[in-house]
Amino acid sequence: MSDHNTDDLSAPARPLPGGRSDRILLFAVRRIAVHGLDDAHAAHAIFTHFGLGYRRPLVLIRAMMAEIARASVLTVMVAPCCCTRMTRHEATLLSAIEAGLDDAPRANALLGELMGTHDTLGVLTTAQAVAQSFFDLGKPLSLYD
Repeated sequence: MSDHNTDDLSAPARPLPGGRSDRILLFAVRRIAVHGLDDAHAAHAIFTHFGLGYRRPLVLIRAMMAEIARASVLTVMVAPCCCTRMTRHEATLLSAIEAGLDDAPRANALLGELMGTHDTLGVLTTAQAVAQSFFDLGKPLSLYD
């Protein structure tokens, strides 16, 4: 990772999203970002949220996180799991995932800002698949609803 912007550290934190699905997604993103793709706590959270249908969203979240790590030229800042606020980067990522289904150009712009690159196609498609999997399993994302 290169090009670390110090203004990101002073950006105001955002409140946590109100929806349970959004909070579970944020928890999984935080755990995977810090502890790796095979984090058991992230897998358990997704399993308890979706039941036996957990595999699809879990695999897609892992793929999205791996693609962000591959394509990003900026450091994506995540807060510890216990933090009661979101970083600006986390809020941007969740907004992009949610927007991916209805407004792909906006989601692409958000991901480009987050990662500092125009190479966001892989992340955009996996983010759309994550949002679609939550929707298909009856637990749609509803940031701040």
